[in-house]
Amino acid sequence: MRSSKLFSPITLGGIELSNRIVVAPMCQYSADDGSATDWHLMHLGQFAVSGVGLILVEATGVSPEARISPGCLGLWSDENQEALARVVGFCRDYGNATMGIQLAHAGRKASTDLPWYGGAPIPAADPRGWQTVAPSAAAYNEAFETPTALDDDGLAKIVDDFVAAARRADEIGFDVVEVHMAHGYLMHQFLSPLSNQRNDAYGGALEGRMRFPLEVFAAVRAVWPKTKALGVRISATDWVEGSSWTVEEASRFTAALYAAGADFIDVSSGGNSPAQQIEAGPGYQTGFAATIRREVGIPTMAVGQITEPRQAEAILRSGQADMVALARGMLFNPRWAWHAAEALDAEATFAPQYMRSSRALRGEPVPGNPPVKARKD
Repeated sequence: MRSSKLFSPITLGGIELSNRIVVAPMCQYSADDGSATDWHLMHLGQFAVSGVGLILVEATGVSPEARISPGCLGLWSDENQEALARVVGFCRDYGNATMGIQLAHAGRKASTDLPWYGGAPIPAADPRGWQTVAPSAAAYNEAFETPTALDDDGLAKIVDDFVAAARRADEIGFDVVEVHMAHGYLMHQFLSPLSNQRNDAYGGALEGRMRFPLEVFAAVRAVWPKTKALGVRISATDWVEGSSWTVEEASRFTAALYAAGADFIDVSSGGNSPAQQIEAGPGYQTGFAATIRREVGIPTMAVGQITEPRQAEAILRSGQADMVALARGMLFNPRWAWHAAEALDAEATFAPQYMRSSRALRGEPVPGNPPVKARKD
């Protein structure tokens, strides 16, 4: 049998991943004023010891108003940085996965309640809410308040916020940053003509709509070490008929990102319009990833209802993508990588404390787990 593509290494920028299994960013809505809690320690820690190649921490707001909800992670303060460093330190000490973080700004889709409280927009006048911003003064739907259209000062602040968060991520010890430009959040709002109604240099034709996201990316690229990896998550389509964001435009945008120094692209879709008509099903977004990979040549990550090991292996072997990212599948089965190794006759790293759990654990135990404290003479 040929060796597994899924369990082969891949290099992104200056970072080598031990395999091509990625834990996708998954909002947990469990932060305290943007700071990670014990929930994040448990949530991310379980994946760190499960044999995956890369863990991407959930969408992390670059400012308080950049968060989707009051419960979302943030990275704008020393307190945020210290709390997240504790979680990442645990993952590094006990696990073997490369650690990454997704930096984000929710734009007009910010200031919403936690999903288990209904997820409704929180008015700016509410003590738990805040004024949202966007490319244009156009709400996502009738339930949301009208956002403030960003002026030059507002745009400059957002660039500065992304830069500051990237620097904090580097200080924490993350090896990968993914800039969130998908799912109808602020950067996607600039890219799509459905949400960008500006008539200045940041609107209109594709070149104008790409301008601000590319400025943000360039600013992060300038401060993020070349010895690490920097990528972008995009939505490849709005799933809306007519004048909207399309995979053709997404390919052109990805080419511009690649030329600007992007090390990988994470291809998702949708999220920018309540009028979207998504044709969901197993691997329903891999075709977008395949198109962009073929046309641009950038290392590409596929997401979306990838649930079975042989399905993931086929996506990689057929050239649709270079990596696969799982979210709900990982929530349901945090040991997905071990089970995939068994199905594909491959090897996965494991926590030595769990070595009796499965015959699939034929790889090497995580080195340094448990950590050995230095002796005090």
